[in-house]
Amino acid sequence: MSDLSFAGPATAENRADIAAFILRASTGLFFLVHGLIKLFIFTPAGTAGYFESIGLPGALGYLTILIEVLGGIALIVGYQTRLVALVTVPVLLGAAVFGHGGNGFTFSSQGGGWEYPVLWAAVMLALSFLGDGAWSIQRRK
Repeated sequence: MSDLSFAGPATAENRADIAAFILRASTGLFFLVHGLIKLFIFTPAGTAGYFESIGLPGALGYLTILIEVLGGIALIVGYQTRLVALVTVPVLLGAAVFGHGGNGFTFSSQGGGWEYPVLWAAVMLALSFLGDGAWSIQRRK
């Protein structure tokens, strides 16, 4: 059997830590990128304007940028993973309903369907159960 760990023989526990790290860090990176796109390309005012155009308060656009940027960083380093993951679920479900709900299921649909944000919400729920994991700045004891 091959050794899949970075520090000794592969065990069920360190395999779970590897899986949790990959899921947490990759999801955090994707979330951070989406927040930075809203911050630097769409701009905060443009993001707020989009939120208003779909019937939501513009302030939610600013809050979404904050959650995506800070939440993405927190997930990457493994800080308060359970809390951050739970905070992102309403953002993602809101994106599914308000931003993508009328575009059909598949994300390849024009305007992007709701499957991708719902999948992200499920990933975030999984992370809320997994927590920070061993490879984080809040390493569990």
